[in-house]
Amino acid sequence: MSTLTLPRPVLDAARPQPVGVLRAVVGLTLEVVGTRSAVGDLVRVGDGPDAVLAEVVAATGGSAHCMPLGATRGLGAGLPVRPAGALRVPVGSGLLGRVLDGLGRPIDGKGPLRAQAWVPVDGTAPHPLERARVDTPLDLGVRVLDTLVTAGRGQRLGLFAGSGVGKSSLLSMIARGTEAEVSVIALVGERGREVREFLEDDLGPEGLARSVVVIATSDEPPLVRLRSAFVATRIAEHLRDEGRHAVLMMDSLTRVAMAQREIGLSVGEPPATRGYPPSTFALLAQLLERAGTGPRGSVTGLYTVLVDGDDHNEPIADAARSILDGHVVLDRRLAVAGHFPSVDALGSISRVASRVTTGEQRAAAQRLRSVMAARRAAQDLLDVGAYVAGTNPLVDAAVTHGAQIDAFLQQGMDESAPAAQSWERLGALVHTLGELP
Repeated sequence: MSTLTLPRPVLDAARPQPVGVLRAVVGLTLEVVGTRSAVGDLVRVGDGPDAVLAEVVAATGGSAHCMPLGATRGLGAGLPVRPAGALRVPVGSGLLGRVLDGLGRPIDGKGPLRAQAWVPVDGTAPHPLERARVDTPLDLGVRVLDTLVTAGRGQRLGLFAGSGVGKSSLLSMIARGTEAEVSVIALVGERGREVREFLEDDLGPEGLARSVVVIATSDEPPLVRLRSAFVATRIAEHLRDEGRHAVLMMDSLTRVAMAQREIGLSVGEPPATRGYPPSTFALLAQLLERAGTGPRGSVTGLYTVLVDGDDHNEPIADAARSILDGHVVLDRRLAVAGHFPSVDALGSISRVASRVTTGEQRAAAQRLRSVMAARRAAQDLLDVGAYVAGTNPLVDAAVTHGAQIDAFLQQGMDESAPAAQSWERLGALVHTLGELP
């Protein structure tokens, strides 16, 4: 008599499901016992339509500490807790034109997602020896960036500024003007009022058609805000694995760090630098290293960083700058003066610019930088009228052609600036400045 052998999925489904108990709800943390869940697993707290998903973020002797992915109203000690697997997110080209929440669920009312697959949210960075070299320029559509802070395909670039200086506006200019095939945009901790404005005005129908937008507003639980960054990164990674060249734009990296700070402090991590627990800095490296080039395809990462009190050496800005491949500094003084985009070209740098530009282009950019630097050094003398014309040819050129230089550096929000035209305009400007020492 033959023995019936059941497939493993059937056997797994027939096994008794462990049911734990919610022991305590303290602040943002749920303490659960009896589920044998590991860090990163999801659990379902309660029964029926009022059940709440939570993720295990820490484990101690005999209990697991979870963070809810929804509202905690109505939760109390004694509720049943059941394992719910791991968070999986939709990926594939079928997501283009869609708007998702922080967990990868559609919120645009366009029906079910046409995803190629559902994959775990946690990915791995490409092997360092298998990454392709960054050797192709990426047109961002912003004149000052394409010429003086040239980005490469597969680079990771940070936009650093205080609040209200124009980071989001600059990011929206890039979203509309970039030549990238596809864009994945993550709005982390964004104001709910600005979401629709960004989709309809800044991005527009044409921009949305080649983009995937992941949104977690500021009122979402900290774990949802944190996971939204990883959901967007996972979607971009899959596009890279298909051999495509995607741009990942995240606004903002600082709010990701703040969400991790809330989570870490809630589960008992010791506060370190300015209240950020050690896990925050490890998480930033894990997130940022997942962007970049792969064996084929690339993810160009553009991350806004909100510097606390305009201090560009505060912990998150300093940590991000050490990992990223370049930084764009936005200056409040320029913004107050009506100079947009308020990019401090002298304080910004692209670490791959020398690999993606020609010698002629680098020479033109360096000439303009030299003139701008000379004017900045002599600005105090110019302000009090103590500068004597003829003392420094660089300063003389900056004063004489100041209006043309400012016109080159400034750009309207709706102005299109292809990189080829920007380089031509820079060449004409440098020719106007004349022969410089």
